[in-house]
Amino acid sequence: MQDQKKSFLISTITIGCLMVFTYVLTLVLECDGIPFYRWILSPVLALGSSSGSTTIAVLVFLLIIGGITNGLNKCGFMEYMLNKIVNKYGKRRYTLMFMMVLFFMIMGSVVGTFEEVVPVTPIIVSLAINLGFDALTGIGMSLLAVGCGFAAGVFNPFTIGVAQELAGLPMFSGVSLRLISFVLIYALLMFFLYSHAKKVEKSINENMVNNFEENENMEKAYLAFVFIFSIAIVLVLASPFITALQDYTLIIVALMFLIAGIVSIKLTKISNKELFNFFKDGVIDILPSALLILMASSIKFTMEESGVLNSILEYIASAASLMNRVELILFIYLICLLLEIFVPSGSAKAFLLIPLLAPLASRFGLSAQLIVLAFAYGDGFSNVFYPTNPALIISLSLTNVSYRNWFKYSWKFQVANLVLTSTILLLGLMINYC
Repeated sequence: MQDQKKSFLISTITIGCLMVFTYVLTLVLECDGIPFYRWILSPVLALGSSSGSTTIAVLVFLLIIGGITNGLNKCGFMEYMLNKIVNKYGKRRYTLMFMMVLFFMIMGSVVGTFEEVVPVTPIIVSLAINLGFDALTGIGMSLLAVGCGFAAGVFNPFTIGVAQELAGLPMFSGVSLRLISFVLIYALLMFFLYSHAKKVEKSINENMVNNFEENENMEKAYLAFVFIFSIAIVLVLASPFITALQDYTLIIVALMFLIAGIVSIKLTKISNKELFNFFKDGVIDILPSALLILMASSIKFTMEESGVLNSILEYIASAASLMNRVELILFIYLICLLLEIFVPSGSAKAFLLIPLLAPLASRFGLSAQLIVLAFAYGDGFSNVFYPTNPALIISLSLTNVSYRNWFKYSWKFQVANLVLTSTILLLGLMINYC
């Protein structure tokens, strides 16, 4: 409990500093400004902004996950499911790691899955611990993997698809360099995860591997959970081809996770009163994270309300006009990385940046395809690093991992990945990638 309080305090201070920095920007850049009282109230006022509905959806998503996850833990279902998986794959744990990372990267890269993996993250973390690894390895196998796939963006409809449409490019064209990116990023991520796992690994409890006994009620609950949640996965996989689903994947996953959780918990012979209490306790435990999400959402609100965002975009255009081609592509990558702190949504950032950057880059002989790739890199990797991203905040809260520990664990990968992806962009510049 003490560690959770410390983690929450550190995260609150971190996001609070970003809020102050944003407010200071409104003064330094001499924009229209935002009254101090509106800045203080911005976490609440942001709910009424253009992106307020998204924030509300994320908050509901958070509370559902917190309540159901607690219920699955308290009724013994989670322990049973994990023991079952360890019993089957315990002696091939590194093979399982490689397969799971590949699966989540494909989900991020081909379907554009990111927030939807949050409900699964605490399960993967618990699995990693039962396999003899640690919680950080579990987050790396799930959320970090899906973030890397999202950034590689082979067929990501939310970054590559939107950005290419805005840049006037054929949908999902230029796939070759993105496929190479996917393979190289996967190799780097596996090296990072494998190296860490080897340092922290412990022997698996042989009793879990050899003495697992099936329980009839738990087995029914397990099959029900897998079946119902698989429907959500199928619908998410179908979303690139069924446009009507694309705006509702988060809702679909939340709803199916809620149904799967309730059905599974009830099949373990838990009473309605116990189910309600488990859910209520889970919601209460996760409420502090809701405050962090409101604080994070207020940053974008402050920038839009004060006009800072438009001023920053004007400065970008002015600075870019003085650069050569090598400097320009790296500068564009840097801008996308930095803007992610304030605008986590990839699609929203595409509408802000691509109409500005594509014409500017073409004047200096940069292909629009390369601009789109730099944009995808800048959006995706930072999703799993910046404390302003709701999916990261929720995942860390659900797994009791502090942001400080996550930062200490993942910054080396982020630096190595920055070098790798910058090199790929320069390669694209050399070969006239288009």
